[in-house]
Amino acid sequence: MAVLINLLYIVASILFIFGIKMLGSAGTARRGNLLSSLGMLVAVVATLLYSGLSWWMVVTGIAIGALVGGVAAVRVKMTGMPELVALFNGSGGLASLLVGLAELSKVHAGGIEGYLAGLFAQSGVRVPDWFALAAIAGTVIIGAVTFTGSLIAFGKLSGKLDGKPVVFSGQKLITAVVALVALFAGLIMVVGADSGVGLAGGCALVLLALAIGVLMTLPIGGGDMPVVISLLNSCSGVAAAMAGFIILNNVLVVAGCLVGASGLILTVIMCRAMNRSLPNVLFGGFGSGAGPQGAAVEGEMKPASTEDAYYVLEAASHVVFVPGYGMAVAQAQHAVKELAGILEDNGCQVEFAIHPVAGRMPGHMNVLLAEADVPYEQLWEMDAINDVMESVDVAVVIGANDVVNPAAGEDPSSPIYGMPIINVHQARTVYCLKRGKGTGFSGLENALFFRENTRMLYGDAKETLSELVGQFKG
Repeated sequence: MAVLINLLYIVASILFIFGIKMLGSAGTARRGNLLSSLGMLVAVVATLLYSGLSWWMVVTGIAIGALVGGVAAVRVKMTGMPELVALFNGSGGLASLLVGLAELSKVHAGGIEGYLAGLFAQSGVRVPDWFALAAIAGTVIIGAVTFTGSLIAFGKLSGKLDGKPVVFSGQKLITAVVALVALFAGLIMVVGADSGVGLAGGCALVLLALAIGVLMTLPIGGGDMPVVISLLNSCSGVAAAMAGFIILNNVLVVAGCLVGASGLILTVIMCRAMNRSLPNVLFGGFGSGAGPQGAAVEGEMKPASTEDAYYVLEAASHVVFVPGYGMAVAQAQHAVKELAGILEDNGCQVEFAIHPVAGRMPGHMNVLLAEADVPYEQLWEMDAINDVMESVDVAVVIGANDVVNPAAGEDPSSPIYGMPIINVHQARTVYCLKRGKGTGFSGLENALFFRENTRMLYGDAKETLSELVGQFKG
């Protein structure tokens, strides 16, 4: 049975690796997701059977999990996908936390020697007592931080909590002190082993780690959520890998390391896309209104009607749509697709420009446009579209703000100076769809809105685009 289980673990690991590899391309992402899901099914069944559970318990557990996942997949709208991902990350952290607590209770009940003897009897692997206890402590702290951090991220993304950064005096010092005390509690747990002092240290570690997750996520604004989502995803993977160490489960270690590494790489990519460091994202309070706000923007916004926009679009030969979070809120992706199709039938070249941090999670805009069946070849990355932006007749910005703000390249005093943007201001004509005159997550006025070649289309993005479609059909 042990040989069979390990063979199944190898199969599951291979499916994970190929699945993640296929997620790197929009054309193969669906198959990659299915492969990874199949790998997880194999791993879950093998693990539960290896633990001595009966078939009916395995089937019942899988059925309950599939029911919860299926209901979530059907009921949650595409605009709610970021907060669903945050909850999934939190669930992974909670699962690892519970595994750590279960192992800690075993140590306290049977003593460290009895605990290690049980591990050896199960796997035939001997580990030092300090390693086992350190792995338990790591699982607890990372799992707890991921759990509460993900809950705060869910609250901010869903609107149940204020999306603005929560910053107060001495916040960084308090967070640092709590982290140091948590490390000390973990040390007590490791040194105290199966004594009452060690158990107290473990309980304190849980509470302090939960607090760290809250303190870490509160100062992060809604616009930085793509970074937070990918970081918490990485943390959930690390927590799973640590849980794999303490229960000596090979596939959990492999899967956790894959998720942890890929999430960390994605976090770095997100930070580079904003020209900011990870500590600045976590502790900078970006968007709180504190600090320099850049040079004052001169001029005025020039509103336009959908009829005006229709005549310009009707004569255009090259149009680029730039989606942002406003498109997700208005659920305007289908209206965008319909307008793009009409323009193509009119002989116009149409592309969609995707900024790496547009929306509230990595790939948010790609997911929404894929739901509307926008062809993959029409989705252009930021660097590629910037090379041809000067030849674009019309750029249509849908709810995006800071990712198209020219101050990022022109105003050294701006908080977003140096952040790579989509250079829509280089297009001959720019139409910006916004509900009102509000600012983006950075709290800055967008200099793009005051440009001579920019016109504002105020109102709900879906309604505005539907009106444009009606103009073409009219």
